[in-house]
Amino acid sequence: MAGYIGTGAVPQATQKRDSFTATAGQTSFPTSGYTPGFVDVYMNGVKLAPADFTATNSSDVVLAVAAVANDTLEIISYSTFDVSAQTFTGDVTASGGTFLPTGDTSAGDAAAMGYAAADGLVLTGQGSTSDVTIKNDADATVMSIPTGTTGVTFSGSVTASGSVTATGASVGALARGAIQVGNSSGVSAPLVAGGADTVLTSDGTDISWAAASSGYRTLLSTTTISDDATVLITGLDSTYSEYQFVITDLLSNDSDGYPLRMRVQANSAIDSTAGNYRFSVITGNSNSTTVSNGVSGTNHDHIDLNAAMDSASPDTSYLVFNIINPSGTTNSVRGYGRFADMYDGVLYQGPMAFSYNPVTYAVTGLQFYNAGSSGTLKSGTIKLYGIS
Repeated sequence: MAGYIGTGAVPQATQKRDSFTATAGQTSFPTSGYTPGFVDVYMNGVKLAPADFTATNSSDVVLAVAAVANDTLEIISYSTFDVSAQTFTGDVTASGGTFLPTGDTSAGDAAAMGYAAADGLVLTGQGSTSDVTIKNDADATVMSIPTGTTGVTFSGSVTASGSVTATGASVGALARGAIQVGNSSGVSAPLVAGGADTVLTSDGTDISWAAASSGYRTLLSTTTISDDATVLITGLDSTYSEYQFVITDLLSNDSDGYPLRMRVQANSAIDSTAGNYRFSVITGNSNSTTVSNGVSGTNHDHIDLNAAMDSASPDTSYLVFNIINPSGTTNSVRGYGRFADMYDGVLYQGPMAFSYNPVTYAVTGLQFYNAGSSGTLKSGTIKLYGIS
């Protein structure tokens, strides 16, 4: 804004004064310069009317009536100025208003505030450590932008009332199901998604995925039967003192109704030695009121686990049994459970128990097969659990 200081003028101007002591009859007074129209003339302290003098050539003021000797003449001239591109020393206070910049900042600005239509308020700075720093009323740093970077450093905690979306190398693009965790180096790193039926666990130091526990038991493996002559389930060791097998929707390719048969794996081999196995299967069925020891053995090379398997749905077999301390070499390995068979439209059910007598080697797996000489296991599912 521009203006001048004087009678009736706006207060954005500077002034200068020229003083003279007149000689008798003097009319012309040379000044240090002025802007025509921005001049006040005082004769002996009395301001002259514009008609009483001429001030048009920017240097001389000429009186309409000559002065008397020793008259004092004071000429005050005003010059306009603009506040743009000015340097101020000390604080600048905007009282009762706001500071409204209309131009953008530049990359070379040491400390500048500006405005851009797309960016809005723009702060630009250049410092040896930070380009922009925001401090609180205790002169403590709240937030800073390190010099030459696009990152922001907060000195304290950050509170978000809404959702926070973060992108960039510090967070990284996470694959589906992955999570961000602190690693052994104390930095953030991705932990890939765990497999099916796994949960996050901690050893007190690090986080990892582990098989999900269903209360008292932990699922260790799932095996699908598909026209198999034998099915071997391994993974028995000293991790658990007891393991559980759950066999569902079991069918065989033999229609003669043979039971499911089992042998153990010990010393890395399937043991088929006669006399090493004992078993008892108590059977009741829906067509009889009597219960019998349907299948038993005291000197066998195998264990029978149920009464009979059918070859077509819906007449399937279900078995649940536990095996105790398979890794032990002091006592014989024993097991117990129940079965429910549908064979030829008749329900057979009952408990079963068995033992593997040799104690020389730990049992590391169980092999399942059809008791029939030519049949195979057609379909079904075997799940192995560790019992806590």
